[in-house]
Amino acid sequence: MWLVRAALPGDVNQILEIAGTAGSETARLSSTLPKQREALAEKIEHSLASLAGKTIVGGQPQRFLFVLEDTATGRVHGTAGIDARAGNGQPFYNYRRDALIHASHELGISSRVDVLYPSHALTDHTLLCSFSITPELRNTEAFELLSRARVLFIAGHRDWFTRKIAVEIQGVQLADGSVPFWDSLGRHFFNMDFDTADQHSGVLSKTFIAELMPPNPVYVTLLSESAQAALGQPHDLTVSNLELLQREGFQAGCYLDIFDAGPVLEARTDALHTLVTSRPKTLHGASEDGGDTCLIAAGEGAEFRCTLAQVADTLEGTLKVPVSVWELLGKTAGDEVRVAPC
Repeated sequence: MWLVRAALPGDVNQILEIAGTAGSETARLSSTLPKQREALAEKIEHSLASLAGKTIVGGQPQRFLFVLEDTATGRVHGTAGIDARAGNGQPFYNYRRDALIHASHELGISSRVDVLYPSHALTDHTLLCSFSITPELRNTEAFELLSRARVLFIAGHRDWFTRKIAVEIQGVQLADGSVPFWDSLGRHFFNMDFDTADQHSGVLSKTFIAELMPPNPVYVTLLSESAQAALGQPHDLTVSNLELLQREGFQAGCYLDIFDAGPVLEARTDALHTLVTSRPKTLHGASEDGGDTCLIAAGEGAEFRCTLAQVADTLEGTLKVPVSVWELLGKTAGDEVRVAPC
């Protein structure tokens, strides 16, 4: 069975394998998942402290990291995170896409020019992040479980998160590893390639990039044609993630990733599909499998667990679930769980 649970210190080696080495597909798909052992270990410790409700050193906001485990083998196959406040105490920078109208009354000519403005308007929104999964599980039930389990966690810990939520989707990257938007803009101000800048952001934040970038608006027409074509477009490998998030209720707005110009999706937290359709239920035993396959989550803080199971409602409003699922969730008859349809 597949299980989403909190990341633990013992998961470091397997998560590093998922994060990948330079040149692998998976390595390019999560800038907020550190690829260095020490930084990843710190991220996990920060997550566990957040799950325990402890005050984080330096007063940093809560950050959470979960893993997807195959319970038959104990192997970790994916990660998914939530930052309670985007920016984690620092400005969270993006580009805001807008337009200027240039006009000459004397000549009777006007033109519309697309412009990118540096912005930190999404600072302190809740942020979904660190999503990474082994390639063979893309577009599977496990893929959906890993992404949607975060929303069930939010539903069960609603006061930890804000009214609005965002998620960055990785932008266009070519087969040779080049990133048109970065190469046309960011690279001119930094003596580093995209992968190096991306690794720095995984350990630190994107704030260092924004602070060194010119604060002036960027005229889109001055970018290369390939960079212009990449604005707001997802990486080929993230299209399935984008589509899943859109079904969840996220929509692309006017914001773009400051590194690669990938789309930034936004939603109202209380309008997310999984949250809206989920219901608290009381566990009741089932002698055999049967019913509809649903996401079922239980536990608070570090005890949070989420899996897929066949469940059926009883006339009394309780939930019939196989005992094997109880054990996986660490619950027993009479305990409360939260269920959402697939």
